[in-house]
Amino acid sequence: TIRWQQQRRKNGTEKEDKVKEKINKRGIWNVVKSSMAIRGHAFALFLGSQRSWMRPALDTAAAVKFQEACAQHVFDPIHILPRGSYLMNCGSPKEDVFSKSQAMLVDELKTLQCTGKCAIVLMLSGKFSWFSELGSIIDRVRDKTRVGVCLDTCHAFAAGMVLRHFTAWRTYCFFTAFREIVNEPRLDNIPLILDTPGFEFAEQIELLYSICEKRRRIKQLLDGSYY
Repeated sequence: TIRWQQQRRKNGTEKEDKVKEKINKRGIWNVVKSSMAIRGHAFALFLGSQRSWMRPALDTAAAVKFQEACAQHVFDPIHILPRGSYLMNCGSPKEDVFSKSQAMLVDELKTLQCTGKCAIVLMLSGKFSWFSELGSIIDRVRDKTRVGVCLDTCHAFAAGMVLRHFTAWRTYCFFTAFREIVNEPRLDNIPLILDTPGFEFAEQIELLYSICEKRRRIKQLLDGSYY
């Protein structure tokens, strides 16, 4: 329900230390508070600049505070989605890009262990035409219990048109689709992340809650208005 981007790391040891200090001062744990402020129960975040190969190491104290904040506000690790760098491409035919991507992925996974063993969302650095292509990628993974698919609803609806991000209520197509998504029992306990322009996250989250039949029935039972 909210994205948290750390400041870019700059070249040079002195500058790197200063940026690392700013990032740790800003606090990765504050993303939990930000999500709570808009009544979010899941969030995505970047662990560093998504457009740079260089990232500062996550401070141990910051990682502990992040885990404590998640525990305090009852955030399940499966509802927290760190996103990988846009530059990472573990399928690149270019040897240098593949090597850097592999090294970055290892660093990302090490960082995730410090933050509570969340999953990580990787961009495939390209487009596909059929869902079977995703299946062919998963078929090549030895331990399939560790991988899944993150579906971008906007890109799915785009169907070849130049569309990026839309707010949930501004198109009938999206509103109808989201009604089906939030009421589909097979999608229970799967994090749904809003990645939309503007700062109306709280309003959009409330809208999605309002069309969730299960939440509405529970509220009616608590209010004594359900018959």
